[in-house]
Amino acid sequence: MKARTHLTGLITIIICCLICSCSGKKPSADSDDIQANNIRNYLLNAAREITERSATDVLSLEEWEKIKPQRYNDFIEMLGMQDMPVTGEKTPLNVKITGTVQQEGYHIEKLYYESLPGLYVRANLYVPDNIKTPVPAVLYLCGHSLTQKVHYQTHPAKFARLGFVCLIVETIQYGEVRGQHHGCYARGWFHWYSRGYTPAGVEVWNAIRGLDLLAERPEVDDQKMGVTGISGGGAQSWFTAAADPRVKAAAPVCGASTLEAQITTRTIDGHCDCMMMINTYRTDFQNIGALIAPRPLLIGQADRDGLNRVESVQQIFNDLKKIYGLHNAAGNIGYIETPGGHSYHQLSREKIFSFFIEHLMGKKVSPEEAGDIDLSDKNLLSEEELKVYVDGPPADDRTTTIQDSFVKLAQPPDISDENELTAFRNSVTGFLKTRTFGAFPENPPAFDPVRIFRTLDRAPRGSDIYSFVSEEGWRLKADIRWNNDPTQKKPLMIVLRNRDENRWDSEGFISSLSDNWNIAFLEVRGVGELGWDPNLQWHVRRASAWTGRTIASMQVYDVLRCIEFCRSLDGVNPDSVGIAARDDMGVVALYAALLDGKCKTIILKDPPATQDAPSSPDGRGAAIEMLNCLRVTDVYQLPALLTPAEVIFVGDVPESYKWSEDILIRLGKKPF
Repeated sequence: MKARTHLTGLITIIICCLICSCSGKKPSADSDDIQANNIRNYLLNAAREITERSATDVLSLEEWEKIKPQRYNDFIEMLGMQDMPVTGEKTPLNVKITGTVQQEGYHIEKLYYESLPGLYVRANLYVPDNIKTPVPAVLYLCGHSLTQKVHYQTHPAKFARLGFVCLIVETIQYGEVRGQHHGCYARGWFHWYSRGYTPAGVEVWNAIRGLDLLAERPEVDDQKMGVTGISGGGAQSWFTAAADPRVKAAAPVCGASTLEAQITTRTIDGHCDCMMMINTYRTDFQNIGALIAPRPLLIGQADRDGLNRVESVQQIFNDLKKIYGLHNAAGNIGYIETPGGHSYHQLSREKIFSFFIEHLMGKKVSPEEAGDIDLSDKNLLSEEELKVYVDGPPADDRTTTIQDSFVKLAQPPDISDENELTAFRNSVTGFLKTRTFGAFPENPPAFDPVRIFRTLDRAPRGSDIYSFVSEEGWRLKADIRWNNDPTQKKPLMIVLRNRDENRWDSEGFISSLSDNWNIAFLEVRGVGELGWDPNLQWHVRRASAWTGRTIASMQVYDVLRCIEFCRSLDGVNPDSVGIAARDDMGVVALYAALLDGKCKTIILKDPPATQDAPSSPDGRGAAIEMLNCLRVTDVYQLPALLTPAEVIFVGDVPESYKWSEDILIRLGKKPF
């Protein structure tokens, strides 16, 4: 085995030497990336960078106070709640109590409230009997259990016996009404990323409205409210405490681990879409915890959790201790680790009860004194006994469709003159650069070009294949066919190959192009030699989004880098570069041309009609989603924004593109 490895290495060295002898250039360290293009390694490095930066980017309390407001706004936006009146006037809750169950020492009100018009939340409110003065309250957020408030009932019951008012709310996914958490996870609704939608946003909003409900109750001291939950409820406890300063203490359990750990161990593959924000600004749980600080935070974690690597939770805790230290509040953060899998343990439950007694009631009570939940049959109520909707949900309930309206999408504007078109183009590109393509490297690496092949065949004036660095860890190849003298500057058409094309498909597609154009064939990430196993596509799409990018956005960046590289070649007129693409690569071509701003011609065949459409549930196939893009535009609007560039369609034009065609005609420009 060693002999074979050494022989392979020797052959690689010889090939590299031959390549560099053609270019007259010595091999560089980056040249090794020809062998190293690997999407898993790339995403792992991206996740590691985010995790490490999240732990070290706050150096002083003074610095943090300056950036905290923007960090908070970014966080709210990544939850998709930018359209919600988080700090403003909210719509009426319209609380409806449908029944009461009396238990020993407390009673349970079965109720629902309207967090948004038509969005109803089922809940049980546990209230201690004989309350004389307002008492602290705890919001309990359910994990991914089918029966929700029934499965977790022992927790609010224990809080009530300890003297807390406790509201337990059901998620939109499970319980009495079954909505959707698993859009990207199981249904192929990857356009959620394009919408900037995550079910975490709805759950946090419903939790905030739950706090509103508690604050309105005369039994509750609204200055002493806390939040807790496990798994999905643990993640939402992190998010809710960061989003709402009325939360004075939080105890999330098995709800977080670092992004680096999620990608490295692929535990992300087991996580629901509600466990992460739309990671526009590439953040991690240390940043979320920083928004909670210096309020009391107890992190609970099991040591054999199959969804959260325990060492990464320890890392989050250790990093946050430093943040709490900046506030001189190191005593306000705690960590409890318990044996077992993804679950509670008596130790964590008792510690949580003791934690809330201390920080909301101001009493020092040991975990043992606080005690555990009561699992005796006589105190467990049935699903029917805790049911809220006696006669079914309200007729106008939006729970099952809230994903279609929670985030406001941009409507195509009415453009009547050149100034309005320019203003719209500027607003679109400005938005996209920060909220869709923000993961583009601020300082791109050198191209480090290597001419790896040259021939006088394949084109009238020969052909060159150049290797160049697109982004750290990725080398692309531009296969340039010279129809004209390569020492004279002529137009260049960059043809994007498809991920599943047959041999010569791209050559046939572009065969009718005028000979005045030289041609460069390009394989971007995910295509051809830079592709990956189709079975990996689902993981790559989700992991990319969790690191603040998508397959399509990375491909756009590859095209932009190729354009920049080709413009540096002697035989290319930098003012006459075009892009040609078919099928889903048409989305990549249009966005690349928009961001480049100087492309002369774009040739499209069968481009997608919209980015607001589901894809295959198994994640395979076209991946045209781009974070947040539908909040500002859609692909069919881009041909109008590209003017004065010429957009040429080969074959039928999707009906949606008529919007762009009408704008061009209205402004006296050449239509498609």
